[in-house]
Amino acid sequence: MTSQTPSAENAVRACAIRAKQSSPALERATDADIDTALRGMAGRLRTARDTLVSANEEDLAAAVTAGMSPALQDRLRLTGARLDGMAAELRTLADVPHEPRDQVLEERPDHLTLLERRRPVGVIGANFEARPNVTLDIASQFLKSRNAGVLRTGSAALRSSRAIVEHVIAPALADAGLDPDAVQLVPSEDRSAAYALVSLPELIPLVILRGSGDSTRDLGREAARHGVRTLAHADGGGVLYIHPAADDDTVHRLIAGSLDRLGVCNRLNLLLIDRSCYDERLPRVLEILDRLGIGASLPPHAHPRGYEWSLDQERSATVTVDAADGPLHAARIANEETSGLAAAVATEDPAAAAEFIDAYAGSGVFWNSTTRLLDGFKLLRLPETGINIDRVPGPRGPVSFRDLYLRQYVVVPSGRLTS
Repeated sequence: MTSQTPSAENAVRACAIRAKQSSPALERATDADIDTALRGMAGRLRTARDTLVSANEEDLAAAVTAGMSPALQDRLRLTGARLDGMAAELRTLADVPHEPRDQVLEERPDHLTLLERRRPVGVIGANFEARPNVTLDIASQFLKSRNAGVLRTGSAALRSSRAIVEHVIAPALADAGLDPDAVQLVPSEDRSAAYALVSLPELIPLVILRGSGDSTRDLGREAARHGVRTLAHADGGGVLYIHPAADDDTVHRLIAGSLDRLGVCNRLNLLLIDRSCYDERLPRVLEILDRLGIGASLPPHAHPRGYEWSLDQERSATVTVDAADGPLHAARIANEETSGLAAAVATEDPAAAAEFIDAYAGSGVFWNSTTRLLDGFKLLRLPETGINIDRVPGPRGPVSFRDLYLRQYVVVPSGRLTS
């Protein structure tokens, strides 16, 4: 456990109190008010562009000085195209219908009606990696689900994230008649602020955890100690299994499409080639990787087979390559030796695809398509708060606003539905 410094703990608590004070009004907000705020954020990404880019350039300059890897610099960077993409996602989210507050489950024979009601959590925390766009992704999902939020980002992105909150989120909320305090950004760079975030169950009962595996798992353990629930995104790494009946062009497309960004969790991490065609296909695979500037870690490996390269600052441009004895063996490797985030099978044989798909138990499985699709907006057409890979009941895969509610059962006399 990491001890909390008083300043960091006080900063988190102050943010949590402000967020909690704003949450009742946010719960009562109309659908139109929520969507107006989202569209306002999209517009302010354009009008505040110079301010956002300037803050991001300061973050990038500090990251380069600190020796941050190119892959992590890439996910820190805000470009005009990325800001345009963020704005488009916000407008799309604003157009998505809100979830109904009440759903009738049964008109009972005892003249009672059973309803299922969706209620906001109230205040949700989020601790996430140094990616400025995630600040907006998470804030928008909290807003759409009528939850206030306390956000803490990696220190490398703090200037960029502060600019997004101050010049995009807060004024858009105010313009829509909503309380700008509904979204709080922890101002402290101190790592202990993350531990404070998961120690306040009376103020922040649920925390989204994203980031590198060990630190995120440690935060999850600390949260459990305090009685705080978490949705954790600690590990990633996509798997691709090449079956003997795979089409060469498809294999090339999947490899290239899975490595367009190296600092993201759903990139290609482990490439399994069926043993029956391993010697035949390996030269072509190595040629593709080399052309992409990616190194191959070939057996015997000096690391676990599921080692996540995106978290390795020095060797992020690497993919592990190994053999598998058929679809079931490949799925078992993916299940037992990787995070369970996502796996893909390349084949033109429907029976082999079905065998792999049925055996893989992770949060997303793909046939002749890339694991990069396991992303909120690419998969669900919605931003995400993270990708949950827990192997227990609850939201799995990309977590969106639809997952950030509490379920309540309501029983009323028949014909007396509440508004």
